[in-house]
Amino acid sequence: METAQFVEILNREGRLLAAAAEEAGTDAKVPTCPDWQVKDLLRHTGMVHRWAAAFVSEGHTSYHPDGGLPDLDGDALLAWFRAGHRYLVDTLASAPPDVRCWHFLPAPSPLAFWARRQAHETTVHRIDAESARGGAPSGIAPGFATDGIDELLRGFHARSRSKVRSDEPRVLRVRATDTDGAVWTVRLSQEPPVAARDAAGDADCEVAGPAAQLYLALWNRLPFPDVIGDAAVAALWRERSAVTWS
Repeated sequence: METAQFVEILNREGRLLAAAAEEAGTDAKVPTCPDWQVKDLLRHTGMVHRWAAAFVSEGHTSYHPDGGLPDLDGDALLAWFRAGHRYLVDTLASAPPDVRCWHFLPAPSPLAFWARRQAHETTVHRIDAESARGGAPSGIAPGFATDGIDELLRGFHARSRSKVRSDEPRVLRVRATDTDGAVWTVRLSQEPPVAARDAAGDADCEVAGPAAQLYLALWNRLPFPDVIGDAAVAALWRERSAVTWS
């Protein structure tokens, strides 16, 4: 996917998130993040949007801390979230393709990284906002969901920070049933997971289903659509794969 596509998705997803949060109310519980209310979701995502935009707009070439969470609620918090989202979208849309700044996963360029990362960050949290609102969630395109699975498996969990470890070697296969070639083999051990975009070798467990459902299941927003083989491997993922801010 191209950077402009990710920026377009980020724009849409942030608007959907804000609309769902406004409809739910900032005191509403977030079923997909049981420790959060909508106000926590807005504060966190709005902080991340400003943090990400600062790398691109200010050209930080090393890690730069976030600005913290605002002491806002209600309409003021919604307005703050919308302003930060708008600033991020505009920053990414207007940045030169060769902008140099810090980023934390492999990518064709820093700009490509931040556009992709924030599109997925905002989509997952849009799902959280819609879970608080209730009703049917907005859809996620299979191609975008497939990209998000790839980012999670071959990006986030390739890092030393991943807590998905197994005392005994295990192999988890992830298969999107509605997208050609969307299969991953994830080798689990006492080291960080090693994921490849293939179906090589035997697997102890396979999780399968439409790409959008798998995407959200791997981010622990939905149960796995279908689990084949040793369900303990899928359970290990759910227990240990949370990606936290700190």
